[in-house]
Order: sequence, then C-alpha cells, then structure tokens
Amino acid sequence: MSLGMHFAITDDDREQLLEMDGTDEAISEYVHEIIEERDDDYNVATDKAWDAIHRSLTDGRLAFDNGSGPLNLAVLGGKLLTSGEDELVVLVDKDQVPAVAAALMSVTQESLRRGYEQIDAADYAEFGDEDFDYTWDNFTDLTDFWQQAATSKRHVIFTA
Repeated sequence: MSLGMHFAITDDDREQLLEMDGTDEAISEYVHEIIEERDDDYNVATDKAWDAIHRSLTDGRLAFDNGSGPLNLAVLGGKLLTSGEDELVVLVDKDQVPAVAAALMSVTQESLRRGYEQIDAADYAEFGDEDFDYTWDNFTDLTDFWQQAATSKRHVIFTA
C-alpha cells in the first residue's frame, strides 16, 4: 500500500493541475514539486492510514464513488486527476472544503470506530484494534488539516 498525503493548494496550483488533465506524468511531477517546495502548514501525511480513514468515513469499501458527501470527499472524493495506475491525485475544490472540514469535526472516535467496523477484514489485512488506533491518530491530524485548508480558502489534493 502506498503512503498518502493531502495538500492545501492555491488557485494557481489548481489551474496548473487542471491544464495537465489526462497527463499523469506531468501531474505527478507537479505534485512532487509541491511536496518539495511548499509550506508544511499546508500539508498532512496520513501514511497508510488513508485507506482505513476513507473506508471508515464511507461504507467500508475502498472506492472513488462510495459513501455520501461531504465525508466521502475527505480522501478519495473529488475529481480524479490521474488514471490512478501509478499515482493517485484527487482534487477537491475550495468551495467544497468548508463542508468537508465541518463534517470531519463531527466525527468522534466512536463514530469512526463504527465506520471502521464496516470494513471487511478479508479485504483489509491490517484490520484490528492496533490499526484502528493508528487510523484514529492520523484522522485527527487530517481533521486539523481540513480546518486549516478551509480557513485559508484553499483547494485540497490527495495523493498516494
């Protein structure tokens, strides 16, 4: 499984990425430039927990079109900018960011746990109490990140 990161990006970054739509290599290069050159206040690593976070916020599955908004936008929701074969890059526009941030603030450890319990353990090898604790720790960082993105009126990309 790959490592996940979220970035709060500017309008200019968004436009650059959309101009590259359909060009995975160019999008990947631009995202790596963002990773190397941007302010740490505008990104968060969710490591491998992004998978369980998405599943826990949706319906237990790892898919792009599952769950309901705005929670389904927190990880894999939004506009898929790449084919997803080598690297995922997903964009959530800034007009949707405040709703995602607010919805994440309403998620408690207990409600995330209920979502986590929907995951089919046969489809997710890491399933268990230790993984849930890891997922919760990363989820709290992700919630703080979305709040910062909303306050800053930035778009959000997720990459893995």
